[in-house]
Amino acid sequence: MGSGNNSSTAARQARIEEMRRAERARERRNRVLAAAAAAVVVAGLAVGGVVLAQHGDSGGRDTAKGSATHAAAGGDDDAKNSDAKSGDSGHFTTGKDGVQVWSGKLSRTHVTTEVSYPMHPPVGGDHHPAWLNCNGDVYTAPVRDENAVHALEHGAVWVTYSGKAKKADVEALAAKVRRTPYSLMSPYANQDAPLVLSAWGRRLAVKSASDPKVDAFFSAYVQGPQTPEPGASCTGGVMK
Repeated sequence: MGSGNNSSTAARQARIEEMRRAERARERRNRVLAAAAAAVVVAGLAVGGVVLAQHGDSGGRDTAKGSATHAAAGGDDDAKNSDAKSGDSGHFTTGKDGVQVWSGKLSRTHVTTEVSYPMHPPVGGDHHPAWLNCNGDVYTAPVRDENAVHALEHGAVWVTYSGKAKKADVEALAAKVRRTPYSLMSPYANQDAPLVLSAWGRRLAVKSASDPKVDAFFSAYVQGPQTPEPGASCTGGVMK
């Protein structure tokens, strides 16, 4: 019996000692990993400091050079101050559904001046860098064409009405816009029809808010295939 108990005790102590060795090995491994991680962080901070110092020393030259290169490249992200023309050419063609489609070029340069558009309301062209909020926004005063066109670029439908529009139609369309993301509405004096719906490169004049073509236009062109920048924001822009 005595030798049996001694054997059991020895085996248990051996297992305990093995567990202790494993625990000590784990602790050493964790200390090594922690030290290595700390060294990486310190090295990263040191490299970052050098990069920042170099950037601060040459930042002015790099910024000036980058700005000049970017301005020379042109494109949608540039903001030009001297071009008051839209740069667009073409004409409308009317489909069987009554939708007018602009058949020519619609440029997309960002400008900070007023733009002379070849159509009213404009359905595209050069526009302001800031878009007009179009998350179901209803404006009771005229808005800037240049900001509204940027909203069209993001896939919005813009409802406009003249002083000849019936109050009931205006109210009905306003209610539709308020419940439709990527749409906006505003009064517009310089248009041929009392009620006009516009999207990028598309336009539709209707006689009343109950015209079935209204729903069809919204369904087709809110974030439709004509959108140059699908999914771009309709919030965070300007509100007038």
